[in-house]
Amino acid sequence: MTSDLISKIIAQGDRLATHSWEYGTFSEALLEWYDPSYSVFGNETFPAGRIPVLQVDQVRSLEYAKPHIWTNMTTLIDGDGAAGDPASLGVSAILIGQTQPAYEAAADRQMTHLLTAVPRWPNGAISHREAVAELWADFLYMGPPALAYWAVQRDDAGLLDEVLRQCGLYRDVLGVPEGSGNASGLWHHIIGPETQDLGVWSTGNAWAAAGMSRVLATAKKAPFAETVKGLGGLKGIIGGILDAAIALDRAEPEEPLLRNYLNDTSWFGELSGTTLLTATAYRMALLEPEEFGGEEAGYVAWADEKRAEIIERIDDEGLLSPVINPLEWGDRQPGTESPEAQSFAVLMYAAHRDYQESCSSHSEA
Repeated sequence: MTSDLISKIIAQGDRLATHSWEYGTFSEALLEWYDPSYSVFGNETFPAGRIPVLQVDQVRSLEYAKPHIWTNMTTLIDGDGAAGDPASLGVSAILIGQTQPAYEAAADRQMTHLLTAVPRWPNGAISHREAVAELWADFLYMGPPALAYWAVQRDDAGLLDEVLRQCGLYRDVLGVPEGSGNASGLWHHIIGPETQDLGVWSTGNAWAAAGMSRVLATAKKAPFAETVKGLGGLKGIIGGILDAAIALDRAEPEEPLLRNYLNDTSWFGELSGTTLLTATAYRMALLEPEEFGGEEAGYVAWADEKRAEIIERIDDEGLLSPVINPLEWGDRQPGTESPEAQSFAVLMYAAHRDYQESCSSHSEA
């Protein structure tokens, strides 16, 4: 039954995706579900310290991503004014590039563009937008995971250090300061001159936490992991988001989902942010079991509760609802179709499966 439902969730995600970040996120979800050993959370992430060499026609994620990737432009796809979103296809381009050099060259141009041509915030954080320096929590799922993966491709420990630094620079700007009530530890959605949104958007916080968990996994498995700086700080930033979101959730037991804006009870409970934060809790429990695993930590118990609530809200056609309109996060009308929510559900199922398999292997040992 579960396999059939996930197939329907995936079919809906395929049908709904039409934007750069949706293609990139769906590609990542397909990789984690169908070929988990080769994702950054897997056990063959960097065989012999290298990017794995895969046959594109045998990897569903790469087959899906390939037609969406440009090989003759500066960026991997049209980002509609976003600098970060095209990079969401970066991991796919790098993997395809192991056997098809045009895709490696395309990834190189994309990463070089992010690092050298995109505007910067005064503290040095790479802008999520091409035309003006503006920081979005969404960027953390798009840019840093691809840049970290590219650092391994280039055998560049300094670049990986810079990726972790970028995560901290984003937190310095978007992070809600301590002493700001129940939002402390969470992130504002957008800070900048054009699209500013100081609310603590559930999906934005999920994008940030999930993206940083991918960076953390990449850094821990990199061939030069012992030299990487800032791993402890990165874990703390991710934990801060999870802790604050869980605390808000626990404070409102009558609402089983996280609110669209996490600290604003006038908003409806919403599946996109809830689902990706649930996936992130499982990933962190597997990546850092001493801090995020086990009964005392409470992350897995919380994730199990949310997963049950999420599954109840997936219909017979594989659609998640209620979801926020991904193109208008201020829309007060709960939606019924979100491409990213479909991907988040696949990511959640993959994360839960991998966590369960890890627990089983440890108990057998």
